[in-house]
Amino acid sequence: MKPALTVIGILMIVVGIVTLAYQRITYTKHENVAQIGDIRVTADTPTTIYFPPVFGGLTLVAGIVLVVISRKN
Repeated sequence: MKPALTVIGILMIVVGIVTLAYQRITYTKHENVAQIGDIRVTADTPTTIYFPPVFGGLTLVAGIVLVVISRKN
């Protein structure tokens, strides 16, 4: 059980740091606008996902707590 908590804690620390460093992820979404026979009209729409800094901070703190708890036992 201890190694599992340590691994989960380390993963949470990494996710927290990455979330604090990059607070948004932007990617391009390809959408079909219209199709008439063999002709297709597509549009590339940029989509952004925002992560609040509180999420990254809480994930980082929870990961540190899990690592400390697994080391004490």
